[in-house]
Amino acid sequence: MKENLLAAKQRVRDVIAMALAEDIGSGDITTSGLLTGAEMGAAQAVAKAEMVVAGLDVFRETFRFLDRDIRFTAHVEDGAAVKSGEVLAVVQGRLMSILSAERVALNLLQRMCGIATLTRRFVAVVEGTGAKVVHTRKTAPGLRVLDTYAVRTGGGYSHRGGLFDGVLIKENHIAAAGGIAAAVLRVRRRMPLTVKVEVEAETLPEVEQALAAGADVIMLDNMSIEEMKAAVSIVAGRASLEASGNVTLANIGDIAATGVQYISSGALTHSVIAADISLLVKCRDE
Repeated sequence: MKENLLAAKQRVRDVIAMALAEDIGSGDITTSGLLTGAEMGAAQAVAKAEMVVAGLDVFRETFRFLDRDIRFTAHVEDGAAVKSGEVLAVVQGRLMSILSAERVALNLLQRMCGIATLTRRFVAVVEGTGAKVVHTRKTAPGLRVLDTYAVRTGGGYSHRGGLFDGVLIKENHIAAAGGIAAAVLRVRRRMPLTVKVEVEAETLPEVEQALAAGADVIMLDNMSIEEMKAAVSIVAGRASLEASGNVTLANIGDIAATGVQYISSGALTHSVIAADISLLVKCRDE
């Protein structure tokens, strides 16, 4: 997981830079009004509820973006399941730097842990079925690199990073091209043979059309459990199937039992509840 995030190091730094600039602006007038800048101390990041940890590298780099002399000690690793009261990490150095970066660092860490925690719950329900839980492009604008990393940390899988690395022909594409067959044909003529083509289907006749057109993956959009079962029977292994739309913890088990290979959920990233984490200053050295 860490390697995937480090590969996108510059994008992560851009996110941190933007967030800090937004929050600090021309300066942290509260902290600069209280401290001289010479005060040293330490603060603990403490989990206030059970959660799956994701984003400790981002948390660390947010502080170090402001102050390269900040020292950071992680007490757990990304992917760890922790309980309320556990210390996730300790930050040491200039208190002015710690306090000025605190909110942004927590915002990013709490969001990532929230995504990883929810993903782990979805993954636990479908365990043993063979179905994979995947994210969608319904991420917070500008935060996709962090959101998708958090999904993977929670045990989920990547769908596509963006419009640039996967073909997904949806209803508006189909309307613009004049039908499923025409849309797949046009894309096939322009894409390398190594690129898989996915087609969204809202009805069973559209599943048949997508299969006949040679789709590699067919997305079953907002279908009922019975319709999904019928689609699995129709396709009979000749293409992969992805279930999408209104996926919840209550129904994902039934969806997985239909035999689809993938289950995508926008809720993993667009409706995340931030994990409850506090950063508490524990000591101050004059």
